[in-house]
Amino acid sequence: MPQSSSVGSPQHAKTAASEVDYNQPLAFVHTTISGAGRLLPSSSHWNSIEIDYNILPQSSGPSGYESLPSKFSKSYDFNLIVTDKTHLRRCVYATASVFLVIALCFFLLHFVPLHKHRNHRSVKNLTLAVNQALVFFDAQKSGVLPKNNLVRFRGDSGLKDGNSSTTNVDLVGGFYDSGNNIKFSLSTAYTTTLLSWTVIEYHEKYDDIAELEHIKDIIKWGSDYLLKAFVPRNSSTSSPTKIYSQVGGASNDAKVENDINCWQRPEDMRYERHVSVCDSTAADLAGEIVAAFSAASLVFKNDKVYAGKLIKAAEALFDVASKNSTSHIQGMYTSSDCGKQASEFYNSSGFKDELIWGGAWLFFSTGNKTYLDYATINFDAAVQEELSSEKGIFYWNNKLTATMILLTRLRFFLDLGYPYEDAFGSSTNRTDLLMCSYLDKLQFNMTEGGLILLKPKYGAPLPYAATASFLSKLYSDYLDLLRRSGSSCAGTVFTLDKLRNFSRSQVDYILGDNPMKMSYIVGFGDEYPTHVHHRGASIPWDHKGYSCAQGDKWLNAKEPNPNQILGAMVGGPDQSDIFFDYRDKPWFTEPTISGNAGLLAALIAHHDSLLTSRDKFNASSSNGLNLGIDMMGIFQNIHLLP
Repeated sequence: MPQSSSVGSPQHAKTAASEVDYNQPLAFVHTTISGAGRLLPSSSHWNSIEIDYNILPQSSGPSGYESLPSKFSKSYDFNLIVTDKTHLRRCVYATASVFLVIALCFFLLHFVPLHKHRNHRSVKNLTLAVNQALVFFDAQKSGVLPKNNLVRFRGDSGLKDGNSSTTNVDLVGGFYDSGNNIKFSLSTAYTTTLLSWTVIEYHEKYDDIAELEHIKDIIKWGSDYLLKAFVPRNSSTSSPTKIYSQVGGASNDAKVENDINCWQRPEDMRYERHVSVCDSTAADLAGEIVAAFSAASLVFKNDKVYAGKLIKAAEALFDVASKNSTSHIQGMYTSSDCGKQASEFYNSSGFKDELIWGGAWLFFSTGNKTYLDYATINFDAAVQEELSSEKGIFYWNNKLTATMILLTRLRFFLDLGYPYEDAFGSSTNRTDLLMCSYLDKLQFNMTEGGLILLKPKYGAPLPYAATASFLSKLYSDYLDLLRRSGSSCAGTVFTLDKLRNFSRSQVDYILGDNPMKMSYIVGFGDEYPTHVHHRGASIPWDHKGYSCAQGDKWLNAKEPNPNQILGAMVGGPDQSDIFFDYRDKPWFTEPTISGNAGLLAALIAHHDSLLTSRDKFNASSSNGLNLGIDMMGIFQNIHLLP
């Protein structure tokens, strides 16, 4: 921490008696004030002015009163006699001008802080960044692509997904997770939930830049696939609940072609795609899918049939996944055979955070307090389950931080009172602690370039920084709507400006304000990664099919990718802000749908709204600025009793 500088005591000036010949012309005057140790300014042009100061008020009482100690302990009495009015006028005008300038500066400084977070912002084009980040999801689509697909180097693929030696089910569609061609239901559900959350909060911003229908299409692409991946229990046939957790992957036989050892475009896949299936005891996977269905239903609220379908599926899945008895043991999907391969990519460390996350979103989508009861009653159990290495992080494996912000949102704008006071109060306190942790470099380290390191041992830091940026900006908007200038935690106070400055700094780092002077979003800025670890982007789109053996040529090529995977956010630099743009180093250069979901959330949260207050859904900040946030829309299905 910076050390405070010590300030020495001022040295008192010493006055010495001197002989003055008053018959000589007065060249200039130094008036010494011994108590302050300072000299009054002097100039030779004052020689036409005889100075007799009489500045302080004189006593008009009895003569004895004048002998009392003055309350001005270091004051002096002078008399002022003006002999040159021209110089006096100049002096008065100069003094008045100085006071006027001081007053003007004070006025400006008084009002600048009201717009500080706007005036000091980067001038980066966030609209372009949002546009590009959305296109990345189009590049990750699997299945039969729409005719207006924006990514020219992509075509129909994975048309036999679900048909394997062990399964015969329609699993066509969804998203390829990253630079490989595997589809994971967990990352798809997390992505669908987070993207839906951004629309629920900031749908007017998306609409303002003509991207609302685009992101809704992306969300529906994910939710449609999840509806296929979840098969509810059939009571008439006694068939159990099924959740298809993964399509594609590796094989025990290294000689067998698969999604890991084969560097091949998804359009060229000819090998059998492995399918993994779980039951309802995979509570973490089930909870995240419940959250995705519930949040997406709010996005598609105007399509009552589709929204109803999503809610029905969410309630059915939550009903079985939330049960914990001797006949139904809750667990993590990667601890069973159904998630054995997924554990190499998305290994789960708990399930209670996903269940309360799903319960909270199900409450918002239905208004049924039973689901809120579940989320609040089991909140402390989820806290106890959280690993120390996961604290303060929001990503595909930890939903606790985001859940407590949702519960805090309820407390701020729709306080339901008993019996939720304790749970809401605890969530608010934890949220404030989270915000303080972002600002406290002792809890989370930062690179010298300013990037927060939430999971320093795991590499690829940008996805974690992006969600931290989103949560801190969203929370600052909540506080702003409450007309609060900040908050506190454990005696530490943080202001909205500090919180927003941190939040924006992470976005700016990703967009190019970093020691490498490189944007980590492909296509944004002048410098960005060109050797992204991505099969489809690295192989030429020349309408020729390439086998797995031929694909290795493109993996090891030194040339930039022939296809630009626009809007993809890569994993990012190391702890020293160093980034290597190598295709064979995926921890630097591989993008993921879950990482890009966090990026898009941060970008849209920081995007300045151009809307006016005429919009009834829009809320304004304490200084009248348009936040572009829908304060009450998330509560549309919650009906309070009088």
